[in-house]
Amino acid sequence: MQLTAPATRRTVTRDADGMAVASFILGLIGLLVLNVVLGPISVVLASVALWRGTERRGRALLGLTLGIADLVVLVSLMQVDHTVSWSF
Repeated sequence: MQLTAPATRRTVTRDADGMAVASFILGLIGLLVLNVVLGPISVVLASVALWRGTERRGRALLGLTLGIADLVVLVSLMQVDHTVSWSF
């Protein structure tokens, strides 16, 4: 007995599209706050979305770029302050 329907190609594509959008949003928010957390999550989501063959390839690539930019901003802030965190 099977309780759920088998995953179809449409379901996998829809999930990948959601991951691409989530990657973009998290990467964008990560530029402002919590870049140490949101940057890597954005990179992973974008990579998985691209691997699964999303129809929103541009959005996934933008999410990947923003996730990498989050990490670059974090490293540059750490170099300027010589700390792991920043204070105001």
